[in-house]
Amino acid sequence: MSTKLTAWERDPVVRRLAECNPLHGNPLASRADLARAVLAFYEPLKPWYSEGNARLRLGAGGVHYGSAAAEMESFVRPLWGLVPLLAGGFAFEDAARFVEGLANGTDPEHPEYWGEVGPFDQRMVEMAGLSLALLVAPEQLWAPLTDEAQGRLARWMLTINDHPMPDNNWLFFRVLTNLALRHVGRDWSLEAVTAALARIDSFYIADGYYRDGDKYQLDYYTPMGMHFYGLMVAKCAGDLFPDHAARYRQRARLFAADFQHWFADDGAAIPYGRSMTYRFVQAAFWAGCAFADEEVLPWGRIKGLLLRHLRWWGTQPIAERDGVLSIGYSYPNLIMSEAYNAPGSPYWALKSFLVLALPQEHPFWHAEEEAPEALPGGRVLAEAGGFITRRTGEDAVMLTGGQNGWEHRGCDAKYSRFAYSSAFAFSVASDATAPDRADWSAIDSGLTISRDGFAWMSRSRLTEAGIDAGMAWGRWQPDDMLTIDSWLDFAGPGWHVRLHRITSTTPLHVAEGGFSIDRTGDGHQTPEDWMQIGAGRGFVRTLSAVTGIVDLTGTRKAMIVRAAPNTNLRFPRTFFPRLSVTLAAGTNWLATAAFAVPDPAAEVPPVGLPETLLTLCRREQVSLTRSDV
Repeated sequence: MSTKLTAWERDPVVRRLAECNPLHGNPLASRADLARAVLAFYEPLKPWYSEGNARLRLGAGGVHYGSAAAEMESFVRPLWGLVPLLAGGFAFEDAARFVEGLANGTDPEHPEYWGEVGPFDQRMVEMAGLSLALLVAPEQLWAPLTDEAQGRLARWMLTINDHPMPDNNWLFFRVLTNLALRHVGRDWSLEAVTAALARIDSFYIADGYYRDGDKYQLDYYTPMGMHFYGLMVAKCAGDLFPDHAARYRQRARLFAADFQHWFADDGAAIPYGRSMTYRFVQAAFWAGCAFADEEVLPWGRIKGLLLRHLRWWGTQPIAERDGVLSIGYSYPNLIMSEAYNAPGSPYWALKSFLVLALPQEHPFWHAEEEAPEALPGGRVLAEAGGFITRRTGEDAVMLTGGQNGWEHRGCDAKYSRFAYSSAFAFSVASDATAPDRADWSAIDSGLTISRDGFAWMSRSRLTEAGIDAGMAWGRWQPDDMLTIDSWLDFAGPGWHVRLHRITSTTPLHVAEGGFSIDRTGDGHQTPEDWMQIGAGRGFVRTLSAVTGIVDLTGTRKAMIVRAAPNTNLRFPRTFFPRLSVTLAAGTNWLATAAFAVPDPAAEVPPVGLPETLLTLCRREQVSLTRSDV
């Protein structure tokens, strides 16, 4: 299936930059195609290896940990693609480079030594990639080491048991490291693995969903972390931990039923949460299922979900001009990055190539790729995750009451917006608090408030969230003077609706945004016929899409925001519609309908208010003044 390009993606310069993407032009339909893709990712890295091949310095940007760990990370992360390549029997002429790097990186006498492992150390994360090498391709990457080098590497990796680590998905790194040492006949700790597995089990919620540690935080770390590593355990140590293996397989089957709705027909996934610079790791879950021989969905569907996703990424300018992956999402963008995104971090995306370890006769490769039209559609309520999703072919959208992702840069954008879309993504604000440029704010699909009209605060750090009255619901209580409850559900095609109960002890300025869309082609001045602004409603139609917002409980002031450049994950320049109002102290109700479709010629259909919203309005005694939009 060909991908319909937006105006930005059709721009000749963007198209030329997209050709630097190692996936560009690769049909990504066969095992051999994926092998070529891995080698294409590796090729631009070759000039940047250190003399002793233990480190890789890909950029001058900073990260919260030191350069030794960052350069080790850059060395290790390509292994997520190269190890399956080797295990699958493909030729890789530079395997000796990694054997040398493993020897030198763990040698305290060598100038490229990776350093001693300490508490909460990034080196623990990268041990997962080393463990993959020992578990899946020991003949190529362990056996060629000298006895002395094998001993140093094993002793260095075993120190992962000696230090505290974050109480979250990192525990799987301890599990995998010990299992890898066991696999090559070295000392390991059954006690450490058993304790870690027990703690990980305590993070499980229900229906295939995990939280990442004590915090109720659900995002792509559920599929590409918890499930992916659990399936590795099921495949590589099912004999040792049969009960855990069975649970991991069953939970993956449950999760797959919901997760398939996070992908649109063109293969694009819904950007949501942290670590978006890992890009096509979004589909690593499907690769993990295949690796573990777990047919969570029909093999043809799993294959289609994975390969279409890789093809979509092949259309995006995600690499620098030399082919090295950039930090960003659809284009280089540091605004959306995390404090732990080093120059080599994006190569964790290669986890989605784990299927290369499967032999050609595996049913994943033999299956005929299912057409995207065969994917189930409609509204899907995931109560355990607090999500409502709907995929319509051209877009996949998630509604959520929000989460508390306060540890991460731009947490309001990544966890507390109302809606997330594969076609429109989300924006991380950079200029939202400047009173003289309030129109540049990038709070799309979200809510922002101010008590004085100058200092603005975006909805974030939800105190409670989940499903209420069949709708996604979240409570935002930034202090004891303000509480905002919000409910959301899908309406007619392209629409979703929101209901807000706002209780404030002071007067309050409130602004609410809709989806951002690409505004490529508007030139220095926006064509007049692109925007339609009326009482309580604002719409904008560009060369790529149409988006709008409507006030269902009054006539809030509408405007079209020209967001600050480079704030949206998908498009460098965007518009989004916004409603604003000043509310008196007390309890006020606002209801909103938001619309967006990635088709510039689309007609805007009636909103079609869902029964869940009407029932909730009756329960709360709220009157909608505009129900015939």
